[in-house]
Amino acid sequence: MIRPALASVALVSALALSACEQKPDDAFGQKVRAYLLEHPEVLEEVAMKLNEKKQAEALKASTAAIDKNRAALERDPRDFVANPGGKITVVEFYDYRCSYCKVVAPEITQLIAENPDVRFVFKELPIFGEVSDTAARLALTAPVKAKALDVYGRWMADNGLTEAALDRHLRDVGIDPAQARAAAESPAIAKHIADTQALARALGIQGTPAFIVGDTMIPGADVNALKAAIISARAGDLKRPA
Repeated sequence: MIRPALASVALVSALALSACEQKPDDAFGQKVRAYLLEHPEVLEEVAMKLNEKKQAEALKASTAAIDKNRAALERDPRDFVANPGGKITVVEFYDYRCSYCKVVAPEITQLIAENPDVRFVFKELPIFGEVSDTAARLALTAPVKAKALDVYGRWMADNGLTEAALDRHLRDVGIDPAQARAAAESPAIAKHIADTQALARALGIQGTPAFIVGDTMIPGADVNALKAAIISARAGDLKRPA
């Protein structure tokens, strides 16, 4: 009887021989084929191992990219940072029109309010069109940064965010929209957003939200994973900024 592990080896060996342009023994190939047809779970095992290998390689690549870009991630002086004196750094890449970012936003603001030791870095990553681009540029202006969390909460709570809605919420917190929009045209702000987009590409971030805590990347609105990473950081298991 051919065991699953041996069958896997036999399958790989047959493929390797084929790649080297040598003809495998037909009888042996038929035996392997017959066994795999009778035991398809072996192929599932091979696929699972391959997936585990790919995940491990992706994690290794992600960790290396985070280490290489840690200063840009955690210490870019152009970013808005909540709880700047916190010992644990969380970075979020987000878009104001991203539905998942909106879902997680109230928990983010609560996390910031309840955890003064968590230094929270906001990374503007507009990916949903013109309104997202405008919101990102406005968010990086001095008037909006001065009231960043208030504006963040209002824009995220607005599921029908439009250009007019952006201005309405700014007026509601005492910001002159015309003044903010004029400031948002700064080439320095355009450069800041372009740098953030390049950083996201370097890290392999393909959507929003995406969180980074130490060496851990958390794609998507997985608040439980984010909180677990913060707990690990408190225990000293994750890297902290120097």
